[in-house]
Amino acid sequence: MERVAEPLRRMGATVETTEGHAPLTVRGGDLVGIRFEPEVPSAQLKSAVLLAGLDAEGPTTVTEPARTRDHMERALLALGAPVVMDGNRVSVSRFQQDGFSARVPGDPSSAAFLVVAAALTGSSITLAQVGLNPTRLHYLEVLARMGVRTDVEILGEELGEPVGILRVGAGASLRCTTIEADELPLVIDEVPVLAALAAHAPGETWFVGAGELRLKESDRLAALVTGLRGLGGNAGTEGDDLVVPGLGLTGGAADSGGDHRMAMSFAVASLAADAPCLIGGMEAAEVSFPSFPRVLGDLGATLEVVG
Repeated sequence: MERVAEPLRRMGATVETTEGHAPLTVRGGDLVGIRFEPEVPSAQLKSAVLLAGLDAEGPTTVTEPARTRDHMERALLALGAPVVMDGNRVSVSRFQQDGFSARVPGDPSSAAFLVVAAALTGSSITLAQVGLNPTRLHYLEVLARMGVRTDVEILGEELGEPVGILRVGAGASLRCTTIEADELPLVIDEVPVLAALAAHAPGETWFVGAGELRLKESDRLAALVTGLRGLGGNAGTEGDDLVVPGLGLTGGAADSGGDHRMAMSFAVASLAADAPCLIGGMEAAEVSFPSFPRVLGDLGATLEVVG
């Protein structure tokens, strides 16, 4: 949490961490706007600073090394906030909104697990009421390179966010690909499930410059390597690059380590394994997709709760 705490301290807040982690103590104050240039692109970090800037004296500007997801900018613009965007630079000034009503659309990152599940089982699926923010859908471009056919249909908008239908066509013919460093921030939350798909591709898939994954709910680079190997596949790292050789999974066991995306990714990868797989810590999926096991079962997956 230090990478969030540091710019907030510069703005005038008092933020105490426990060796860089929770629990945290936060005390507000008379905030001042800053110019902030994070070393690693992160939508969450950008949003934290912009939110603080809404109650700061003077403008607050965040300039990222690469474009990240823009939920905060869209919401603030829809609410009438003074937001200025210029490429990878976003600025806000003091603003207070009296209230609003909006419906949160289905999370596209959660939808990705069902999209990949369909691709690995040769199935088609239609997902309704999904958020279709363009900065959240780059994983569909990666899937297209990997041989998965999808299409989207925008049917409306909620607080600046396009909402609609996401469809997956049956009969994917998997291919390997390379996710370059400049596009990695746009699929950062989908890397685990894309790696699950890559485990069944006919060659090496590379995720270049994926060091940000070490700073998530777990060290996802290490967790993916350990988990995919445990399920009878292979994976490795070269510096900050994740390499998934593909060629399928023979079956085995993996543990989520308490990380929701690891739990769901390993479960999805197991759908196409040659033998049964045991996923430990599946309850972690409840963080972002509480009904995930039930939904997989309703769609035809064979699941058994052990213990």
